[in-house]
Amino acid sequence: MPDTTSSFDRGIRRPFQAMLAILLLTWCGQAAADDALDPADWAKIAQEGRGQVVYFNAWGGEARINAYIDWAGRQVAETDDVTVKHVKIGNTAEAVSRILSEYAGGNTTSGSVDLIWINGENFAALQRRDYLYGPWTAALPNMQFVNPTQPALENDFGIAVSNMEAPWGLAQLVFLHDTAILPAPPRSAYELLNWSVANPGRFTYPQPPSFMGSAFLRQLLVDLTADRSALRKPVSEVDAAAVTVTVWNYLDRLHPLMWRSGVAFPQSTSAARGLFADGEIDITVSFDPGEAANGIANGTLPKTTAVYTFSEGTIGNASFLAIPGNSPNKAGAMILANFLLSPAAQARKADPAIWGNHTVLSMPLLSADQRKHFKALESMKGMPGPGQLGPSLLEPHPTWTAYMDEQWEARYANGD
Repeated sequence: MPDTTSSFDRGIRRPFQAMLAILLLTWCGQAAADDALDPADWAKIAQEGRGQVVYFNAWGGEARINAYIDWAGRQVAETDDVTVKHVKIGNTAEAVSRILSEYAGGNTTSGSVDLIWINGENFAALQRRDYLYGPWTAALPNMQFVNPTQPALENDFGIAVSNMEAPWGLAQLVFLHDTAILPAPPRSAYELLNWSVANPGRFTYPQPPSFMGSAFLRQLLVDLTADRSALRKPVSEVDAAAVTVTVWNYLDRLHPLMWRSGVAFPQSTSAARGLFADGEIDITVSFDPGEAANGIANGTLPKTTAVYTFSEGTIGNASFLAIPGNSPNKAGAMILANFLLSPAAQARKADPAIWGNHTVLSMPLLSADQRKHFKALESMKGMPGPGQLGPSLLEPHPTWTAYMDEQWEARYANGD
């Protein structure tokens, strides 16, 4: 799912004293407006949200996801009189940079982003500056179906969520293979390397800092690091060069064995999936366990496509929805976020024919009728059932994403 880039602060930093002076001029009015909006008073939220236009900044790189967001917009327009404008962004950092620039310019009440699909370092970039509205998520009516204490929902890349963002979907890094061609795929990083020796040119990954390229780097970092406790800390607090040397040594060996000898890379997840669908490669990566089922359902992948993880597991995380503090349409944003947490919306999103993104809802908290649709999805071709994937491993601290991207670009971006 799209939420990592190489940097957030380039060109954004301003002297602290100047920014503080600007913010103090508008803080009182903004605080009063926020205090008047009580997330626990849902009747008032529903009333205030009517007629609002919510600018939902979300990745626009997949037609199926765009179609789902369009569907959700139609639902809340009909039931709550909230208009949803999907602002299609290439990566979440675009919207984060815009929010930071608005605050730097003194705009604390009429920002351009009302709701943002976010996680990881993007969340951390806004949270550490106190540029997010909240806490607000515990009061959402549909949070009754969520167990917020599960690790992926309680902490976002090691940063406490603290009711500042609403859970939306669960993801885990998976590999796609055609069981008719490759019935026994490699189940670890070093097995992948050995397999590539015997099958040169049949594997690649998207180029960092694209979302999936960054995710593959983090997977190698977790898989090849003996002492993972270092990955729970910010990069600045450890000897990052010493921690990552194994990753770069590994890639130095892997790249010459990859598609186009590792001097060219697909630029996106969809481009890599296209290579797989066309038979140019035998293994590709995704952060969506429903990827194979979705491709089978819409006819873009062979019916024998399946997903798998490394035997010891792969990194996993949750995606969230957050409201910037300068959003002028917070009530409408909460209404949309609440709808996206509803069993109906989560079940539709989990359907591989629609999207195939795993739900954040806890099945024991649903009624028998609400669970039926989710249960039916497990039997769909290509959809992994319970226990079929390896463990979901904790993501590194958010600062590792930018570091790994920048180091990768310095080493390999020119085809070296």
